Amino acid sequence: MGNALRFLYASCCKPSASESESLGPHGVSATNVGVSSLAHDLFHFEITSQVPEKLSQHVVSSRKAQANWFNKLLEAWKASKPPPKTPEEAARLVIETLKRHKKEDVEGLLSFYGLPLPHTLVQPSSGFPTSLPQGVKFELQTLPVDAKAVADGDTITVYVSCTDPRESASVPGELQLLAVQRAEARSVRNYANADAIHKKIIEAGYRVLNIQNEEVLAKKYRIRLSGIDAPENSMPYGKEAKEELAMLVQGKCLRILVYGEDRYGRSVGDIYCNGIFVQEIMLKKGCAWHYTAYDQRLELATKPWEYRKDRREGR
Repeated sequence: MGNALRFLYASCCKPSASESESLGPHGVSATNVGVSSLAHDLFHFEITSQVPEKLSQHVVSSRKAQANWFNKLLEAWKASKPPPKTPEEAARLVIETLKRHKKEDVEGLLSFYGLPLPHTLVQPSSGFPTSLPQGVKFELQTLPVDAKAVADGDTITVYVSCTDPRESASVPGELQLLAVQRAEARSVRNYANADAIHKKIIEAGYRVLNIQNEEVLAKKYRIRLSGIDAPENSMPYGKEAKEELAMLVQGKCLRILVYGEDRYGRSVGDIYCNGIFVQEIMLKKGCAWHYTAYDQRLELATKPWEYRKDRREGR
């Protein structure tokens, strides 16, 4: 069991390539320090059954009660797949796991780890639609998204497995042959030939990805998030918008409802991550504008500055 939590702790704390430049000496960034600390303390609790010494200064319940919380959080953390990586994900896990406990204790625990308090979390108005919205042409279900695939605050690159029923019928025969030839080249350690073959696969709009130690042939899609417009990377807040989108989708399998293509060949669509409408979150966090010239949906008619003011005032 210790090994299982050690793996989850490592997965939580292991930085992506895009984060590595801003890490401190212990591999912890300013954005994930609270998540890393909580994961570390849960790992320590599993071994020693001891809760952090200074936690009592932030909560009202006894040390015995605190141990009870940590037992529950430990089980919830192990059961979460993938484990929380962002402060918001960790805060939601704590709030849901301890929802029957005292408000002062829950908020004290969150404050102890520097995690968002309940009233500051962005609450999505709805989950994945029960029926496809008008204009949707097809749905994509992606493989886990790499943070490096986020180009900016409204564009990402995703991959869909060619075993997907929609994709399997359209994979060119020569591409399937190239994938087999690449696997054979790698099996005899002819990596130079394997790389040359993979280059041809990539040029055709596909890629072979390693997913849980299994090589998967996947089709590439560039996605333009429908209904929003985020600042370019070189513009003010462009970097923040890109980072926010990366935090939302990194490591996640997405469901994307595609409406069509734009003039740059990107698929324009709505992105859902664990049932959360990504565009709505980007708007409410002030990372994008509603593209009213092309989209009139009420759930996107958000004034980010008013939303942030309400959150600050606890409304």
